[in-house]
Amino acid sequence: MRVLLLAMLLVSVLPARANEIIGALSQNRVALTANFSGSEILLFGAIRRDPLEAYFEDPTENRPFDVVVVIEGPRQTVAVWRKERRAGIWMNTDSVTLTSVPSFYAVATTAPLSDIITPETDREFRISAPQAIDGTQAHETDPQRQVFSEALQRIREQADQYQSLDRFVFLDREILFRANVRLPANLTEGAYTTRMYLVRDGGVVSQFRTAIFVRKDGLERWIYQLAYDHPFLYGLLALAIALIAGWGASALFRFVRSG
Repeated sequence: MRVLLLAMLLVSVLPARANEIIGALSQNRVALTANFSGSEILLFGAIRRDPLEAYFEDPTENRPFDVVVVIEGPRQTVAVWRKERRAGIWMNTDSVTLTSVPSFYAVATTAPLSDIITPETDREFRISAPQAIDGTQAHETDPQRQVFSEALQRIREQADQYQSLDRFVFLDREILFRANVRLPANLTEGAYTTRMYLVRDGGVVSQFRTAIFVRKDGLERWIYQLAYDHPFLYGLLALAIALIAGWGASALFRFVRSG
């Protein structure tokens, strides 16, 4: 109830204009700690209708709105390998390096994505996961690149890093919407761009952007910064921990044998 009231407040405080989408998040920061097992993000908002359109629109026409929500993790360069059986042994053979690939990608919609946007709209806004991966590789001519891109998408779908959430966005009376998206435990640190699209007749009418910031916290943050800022000290610390752990295990083993 509070979410719906907040969404209605967002609509009421904005000036009248063309159809547009306004959104918000239940939280915009996620802390990665040792016991982090994932986090659920509530995305919600409202559609502000154009008052002139509502006045002149033919009531016999049914032109409903749809909402698409995209959460995209930091982009990275990924090497994708293909394994083949050679002389009875599975080994890596061919590989393709994909640049600027989202580390996490979730698409939540009010209806199946292919039913509410056209292929042209998908290519323009890079909404679907294949477009998010292949859109940045348009200058490449390797015919095998698409095969490796599809393999990467399958692997990340199995790891819950890529999610296709059809009908996960609930739209109430074409005004208020909400969606719950679960972020997995294996997140990459950085800014997760969140895009909300208002869709009608296969095209994007309006879009809203915000971000979720994911970062390590507490002891994990200190160790992470130490590794990057002072690698020599980090190496010494890792060596000392290994020596202490080895000595402790040896002492425990001797104690058990003597007892």
